[in-house]
Amino acid sequence: MPRLVDLRLHNCEGINATSMASLSECVFLEALQLDFCWLLTSVTLDLPRLRHISLVNCRKIVELNLSSPALVSINVTSCPILNRIAIISTALEKLVLQKQQSLTTIMLQCLCLSEVDLTGCESLNDSICEVFRDGGGCPMLNTLILDSCESLTNVNLNSISLCTLSLTGCLGLTNLQLACPRLQKVHLDGCDYLEKASFSPVGLYSLNLGICAHLTELEIRAPQMKALEMKGCGALSQANIDCPQLHSLDASFCSLLNNVFLASATAACPSIELLVLMSCTSIGPEGLLALQRLSNLTLLDMSYTYLTNLQPIIDSCSQLKVLKLQACKYLENTALIPLHKGRALPNLCELDLSYGTLSQSAIEELLAWCPHLTRLSLNGCVNMHNLDWRFGACNSYSDSESPKKQNKSDLRDDKINVKGNPNQLLQHLNCVGCANIKKVIIPASAQCVNLSSLNLSLSANIQEVNLACLNLATLKLSNCIALEILQLDCPHLTSLLLQACGIEEQELECTIQSCNLLETLDVRFCPKISSTSIAKLRLMSPDLKRIFSSF
Repeated sequence: MPRLVDLRLHNCEGINATSMASLSECVFLEALQLDFCWLLTSVTLDLPRLRHISLVNCRKIVELNLSSPALVSINVTSCPILNRIAIISTALEKLVLQKQQSLTTIMLQCLCLSEVDLTGCESLNDSICEVFRDGGGCPMLNTLILDSCESLTNVNLNSISLCTLSLTGCLGLTNLQLACPRLQKVHLDGCDYLEKASFSPVGLYSLNLGICAHLTELEIRAPQMKALEMKGCGALSQANIDCPQLHSLDASFCSLLNNVFLASATAACPSIELLVLMSCTSIGPEGLLALQRLSNLTLLDMSYTYLTNLQPIIDSCSQLKVLKLQACKYLENTALIPLHKGRALPNLCELDLSYGTLSQSAIEELLAWCPHLTRLSLNGCVNMHNLDWRFGACNSYSDSESPKKQNKSDLRDDKINVKGNPNQLLQHLNCVGCANIKKVIIPASAQCVNLSSLNLSLSANIQEVNLACLNLATLKLSNCIALEILQLDCPHLTSLLLQACGIEEQELECTIQSCNLLETLDVRFCPKISSTSIAKLRLMSPDLKRIFSSF
């Protein structure tokens, strides 16, 4: 049948390897289907016009050899013992061979092949990289997917055409070397045992190494990279990063990276604006002086470190806008004094001191003398006591006096007193989980006209909240089970979250009456709020759009 164009042999149990010889005479054959041919063990075809071939559920096929310049599609599915594939084609652009568990050898001469998906080919070994390197037979390869190829241990690729590489779930991968100057996307999720990685050179704009807990050596040369995340690489001790356009670097929990790393990184990446060194405990004060090279640095996170004072940061980061110092339990009580009145870090507008051990007086002085801050987080601060802005414990400070010269007894009251300051710029105040706060009082005289968000959730001992804040829009008091008194003069309040609070029905009703713009009220799991009260609240506040309750 020399003129045969389309041949479909579906569920033909008599078809075997010998039968393939007769097909070599079908020189005009364009489409061939061999699905469910269970006795077929080998297919070798040299057909110049063959465009489509399908082998589905060929349970005994071991080898597939195709030579067809016109081949554009190949469907190989559920061939459990297929071991070897060789394809020669000048037209094939996409090759998908998913879940061929026994496949160990692939030979390709496909000049137009741009996408290859070998997901779940568990038996593929490191030699597969030879196929996809420059000179390996796929000069136009753009996308390579090797997800869940668990036998891969050493992936070494150099390709001038490769743009996307996925190695998700390659649990056996320990060494990765990529020299792909056009590579823009790489996926490494689940490569938990990666030990050495080199990306030099690559065209990546961003790289997320996930949590590579065993990664010890890293080299990156990426002229266009903007963001690099190394979070959780706790064993990483050597990192050579050359990314002149890098904007954001997150090295959280890389506890072995030291001063030498920071010095080299800042020298090679002078454009960094956001730097996260959370729990980088091997970087000391001397190392922080290298931050002087980062003239554009605006955010620095030194949480969970052994910082005792801010002098190295003050000396090196004059343009800093955001400083995060969560759980810096060794921070001295006098460490924040240079920040008072904006003398140091004049552009600083956001400060996070959550879970620290600063004394009450240090917190008091900060609130009184840093009115330029717009966002302040004091979550979980054990020394955070009553927040009472009615009185001016700091009023006696003159412009020329330093707070540290004041009588210490004036600062150790059980209240945190803040001087009313017409220049108070604070917009967001977070005091989540402050177990020692019992009262929060901010009167109109405090002139906190910019305060728009106050979060006191999980502060279980708060009994009284009395606020007069003109522009307060969101108040969060969830899980404040001891709350008894809630008085609000906040005409622009739109969201009030009281989930699991101990407030009485009558107190809540009185509070709601003064909040004419309230849109959202959350009283779920409030033990003292009944369904009757919910109905009454709806009548009292017809503009209330959302009431979340347990009824």
